[in-house]
Amino acid sequence: MDPAWITVSISLLLKCVECSGTATEWTYAGAVGQAEWAEYFPDCGGSSQSPINVDTSQTLHDPTLIPVQPLGYNQPGKRPFSLSNNGHTVQMTLPHWMGLAGLPWHYSAVQLHLHWGNGVGVATGSEHTINGQSTSAELHIVHYNTEVYANMSEAMTQENGLAVLGILIEAGEEINQAYGSIFNYLARIRYAGQKVTIPAFDIQSLLPDNLSQYFRYNGSLTTPPCYQSVLWTIFNERVKISHSQLMKLETVLYSSKAEEAEPMVLQDNYRATQPLNHRTVLSSFIPVSVKMYTAGEITAIVIGSLCGCIGLAVIIYFIVKTFRTQDVAKEQDMALKITSNPGKPEQDAPQPET
Repeated sequence: MDPAWITVSISLLLKCVECSGTATEWTYAGAVGQAEWAEYFPDCGGSSQSPINVDTSQTLHDPTLIPVQPLGYNQPGKRPFSLSNNGHTVQMTLPHWMGLAGLPWHYSAVQLHLHWGNGVGVATGSEHTINGQSTSAELHIVHYNTEVYANMSEAMTQENGLAVLGILIEAGEEINQAYGSIFNYLARIRYAGQKVTIPAFDIQSLLPDNLSQYFRYNGSLTTPPCYQSVLWTIFNERVKISHSQLMKLETVLYSSKAEEAEPMVLQDNYRATQPLNHRTVLSSFIPVSVKMYTAGEITAIVIGSLCGCIGLAVIIYFIVKTFRTQDVAKEQDMALKITSNPGKPEQDAPQPET
């Protein structure tokens, strides 16, 4: 058989295997980047994908949504947590007794992980956005439905199988000690496949203070195989970490293994927002709509305001000038009358006081 034909046949066979969903070597950019995910993982092309942009003007307020109720988050136990670099993110396993209440079913915690950018330019790194605005990073805490499904593997493929909390993260001045419980160990898992045990800590300290304001919708995993099995809860309040902590997250980890000659920095591990496709996003509160302007719109507003101020100043100048001209004309007319009638007393001259 022609060697060239053999090569083509092998390539087609491999492609068929990948298309069948058994491919695991996906990336955020490149040959199997997110633009190609749907080709290799059909669910990634579904109509209920995540993440999304939350347009607060289009959300539906649901007064029955109660504050999120973490269970056992503040009871970490005595056994250490396992922190790992899987080549796509930093991930930490969570004990089985942690979970969520207040949802249609009971969900038990499985793991948490992060998404971030590359530290260049504006704050980008979060997967979800609110009114088109992203943040520097995003934390996901993943749970599975223990009332209906036997384990995580089964639940992740089924409707209502998973519940994920999304926490948007901003950079600030102060060090966040809770997130430091994770970030302080990143240097020990720099390469893909590395793991480290870390002291257990209060997981609830990773959440925002306000657990009553959030957005909820039905979506998917944000990484392949993108199963559409997730009930998402996105908190409205952001959590802040320090700029140095964010830089550590963005620069310390590699997506490649230690033995590879040219390691690749693990950055920009966030998926682009996906179409809402007529899904309803519920809000537990009534959002205050704030108009977000683009740079071009801000420039136009500033220029328009300046032109308006200049125009107003010109109008005021001419009005004042007109009044002054009229006053000068009156004074000259009065002086002319007095000069033309020097002997006639003025009728309207004020009388001296007695």
